[in-house]
Amino acid sequence: MVTLDGLTLKLEDVIRVAQEGEKVSISKEAWERVVRCRNRVEQMVANHETVYGVTTGFGKFSDVSISPEDVEQLQTHLIRSHACGVGPALSQDVVRAIMMLRANALAKGYSGISADTLRLLEDCLNHGVHPVIPAKGSLGASGDLAPLSHLALLLMGEGEADYQGMRMPAEQALSKAGLYPVRLKAKEGLALINGTQAITGIGALTYARAERLVRIADLIAAMTVEVLRGIPDAFDQGIQQVRPYPEQAAVAANMREILQGSKLTTRQGELRVQDAYSLRCIPQVHGAVRQVLTYVEDKLSIEINSATDNPLIFLENGKVISGGNFHGQPVAFAMDFLKIGLSELANISERRLERMVNSQLSGGLPPFLSRRPGLESGMMIPQYVAASLVSENKVLCHPSSVDSIPSSANQEDHVSMGTNAARHAKEVIENVARVLAIELIAACEAADHHGPHLLAPATRRLHDLVRETVKPLLQDRSLTPDIEHVANLLLDGVWLNQLVSQGGKT
Repeated sequence: MVTLDGLTLKLEDVIRVAQEGEKVSISKEAWERVVRCRNRVEQMVANHETVYGVTTGFGKFSDVSISPEDVEQLQTHLIRSHACGVGPALSQDVVRAIMMLRANALAKGYSGISADTLRLLEDCLNHGVHPVIPAKGSLGASGDLAPLSHLALLLMGEGEADYQGMRMPAEQALSKAGLYPVRLKAKEGLALINGTQAITGIGALTYARAERLVRIADLIAAMTVEVLRGIPDAFDQGIQQVRPYPEQAAVAANMREILQGSKLTTRQGELRVQDAYSLRCIPQVHGAVRQVLTYVEDKLSIEINSATDNPLIFLENGKVISGGNFHGQPVAFAMDFLKIGLSELANISERRLERMVNSQLSGGLPPFLSRRPGLESGMMIPQYVAASLVSENKVLCHPSSVDSIPSSANQEDHVSMGTNAARHAKEVIENVARVLAIELIAACEAADHHGPHLLAPATRRLHDLVRETVKPLLQDRSLTPDIEHVANLLLDGVWLNQLVSQGGKT
């Protein structure tokens, strides 16, 4: 059970709820804050106070007064009009992350949500009633309005939901789970959709996958160093000390430890004086990618415990203040930075792959690692695929956060496009996993050529794990199933967890 209090949520908690199905519970202290804040909203309505989104319209209509008898209808219209996302539906784990993060933000007690509505959101998450949320349509400012409106529709008993593996009308899904829709009261619609939870939900899950990939990428790279008869001297501790980036030093230390016991690596001058950059500069490049992850983790950790809607209600002084915490710029920058960093992990991986399949660069490996060069093509076209994915990533890495299109008749005249950045980061990491998968499959083929017994103990364990499901390329076959299978295992951390449990170095 993960406790939501708006203050102490951790990224690993998001993963547990989103991907492992763990349930949530809102803390007693949070419920008390929610009730007190809701009482303040009821007071505003009773006193006919002019408050944005409570007794006024939204966006460009913020100067339009709403009569007391229409304040509830205003919220219903808001959700229905804003629930216009398009494109494929977000995956269930992303939807669960969004639901959890929105509940956590509301639990901070600055939004004015009612206990009944927040309780239903909590119950939907715990009962596995998931709204169908189209992936496209958010500007990443004013909140993730379109995606979160589809979440709010579920609580109203409208729209579509996924329940027990089936898609159905939301009202039917709620009924099957023994739940009942709510009628939104003053400010509740706005409280549900003003937030960065779509950006942050996608971002948190993408970060978790990136962290797994970065760790196992060192191990994959180390096997490639071995089969190319690389020179571990480049990973010497002294080199790292005179350029003291801690992440670079960590990767170099990891490489030294992984390669211990290898009978394939060479010394300076034995076969060549120095290796190509894609081998020699692994600590510098992989280390820089780890720096990116550190930055992204910091920003996500702040965002998942933030109040991001508008206006915010401050009980300590009674103020209701319109501001801009819904603007996704901090997370937009982080997502753009993440995808740029991850793309470099694939760029250098593809260059190592090229050295393995190119007989002019591989130091004696057969052309394209083919068992019968000429008659069979071996790993020729998988390298094409890796090159294609790397090129696609370069397009996806165009920063979304530098773009802004004015909306709402120029009232909302600067937006972050952070949700686009997060979606693209997710696509980038899936491409990176496939490139690393191709490198790993090729490295195993090359290791089989040399003899797997010559590998270091750490890389031999990884080789053996791969060979449990990916058979040697004794003759040409379609490698699509193998590439996708290995990529998914890398993204999910399956092999990483097995290697850690065995005492392997990652």
